Amino acid sequence: MAHDPLFRLQWLVFALASAVFTTVYIPQPVLPMLRQQFGVGEGAASWTVSAVVLGMALANLPFGALADRLPIRPILLTGGLVIAAAGLASALAPTLPLLVAARFIQGLFIPALTTCLVAYLARVMPAERLNVVMGSYVSATVVGGLAGRLIGGFILPAAHWRWAFLVAALLLLAATLAAAVGLPRDLARPHATRDATRFRDVLFRHDLFRLYCVGGGSFFVFSSVFNYMPFYLHGAPFHWSTRAVTLLYLSYVMGIVVGPLAGKLSNRVGNGTAMVLGALVFGAGLAVTLVPQGWAMALALALVCTGFFTLHASAAGALNRKLSAGRGRANAFYVLFYYLGGAAGITLSGHAYQAGGWHGVVALAGVALLVPLSTGILEMRAGRWHP
Repeated sequence: MAHDPLFRLQWLVFALASAVFTTVYIPQPVLPMLRQQFGVGEGAASWTVSAVVLGMALANLPFGALADRLPIRPILLTGGLVIAAAGLASALAPTLPLLVAARFIQGLFIPALTTCLVAYLARVMPAERLNVVMGSYVSATVVGGLAGRLIGGFILPAAHWRWAFLVAALLLLAATLAAAVGLPRDLARPHATRDATRFRDVLFRHDLFRLYCVGGGSFFVFSSVFNYMPFYLHGAPFHWSTRAVTLLYLSYVMGIVVGPLAGKLSNRVGNGTAMVLGALVFGAGLAVTLVPQGWAMALALALVCTGFFTLHASAAGALNRKLSAGRGRANAFYVLFYYLGGAAGITLSGHAYQAGGWHGVVALAGVALLVPLSTGILEMRAGRWHP
């Protein structure tokens, strides 16, 4: 298996995507230490995370356009080198504004390694293998998110947060160089030097737009659950400690396994059916959170993660299988909707939590899940008409 080109490609993609998302989340567990060291409030310290997300949102569409016009490997190499250099600058930053500025630069170039990587995979991979590799990419986002938090807050002492930034930069540099050397050459469009597809061509296509909404809707629910679950578990009838809540959140690791399996499931039953199954499992997880027992919460989060990563992997696979051009732009919109959905979920679920407690969050999440569920049904019907 080690000599299988697909296996090798999966590992390169996995390493690069993991390193990227490690970089995104590295300061999250040490925000109290940053607040204390720089003498600022919680809001100011949180900009070390927010600046990255803002940069990603601003640069996502431009990099999507570049991915459709230029070879991908030079974009990946340039983006990785800039992000690693900005990571070193973050480790050495003497003031919070300089640290935030370096993080913002990282965010601006992260789409070179996310949006562009997905567009590249859609070009070079046969359709029947694309879902599997996309599943590896989704799993890598899970590993990266966990690794960032562990390196920043557990493996290294919080007081040594500068070393955490340095470790993340070195990991990203190594993954970037490995990808630049090991990824197959981009052989797309030998007959043309640029893709004439416009942003509006892929935004206003109904079959693509509803897949963007699957990404946004599923992350709307997922971010809501993981953001407000601690408040629920700290209160009655649970009264759990922070350590207990953190251990329960290791259910996030489910995504490492579910990602590739979801890709294989989509190949077997179709992306539409996989979306419907993912939405139903996701909804079942939400329902189980209403059972006030510890075992139920562990089961619920396992179901939530299984459902979410099934939706994410199958929607991303379906999106790229529908496209023969404009993949960079389409994936840029998918990622944009994804993060906008997460931000909207956290904001609106905050109001729901204030109004109805955890039951309010679950009710709102259940309504939002109708988006991926209905899209999956539409995709199933479309598959019957166009086998």
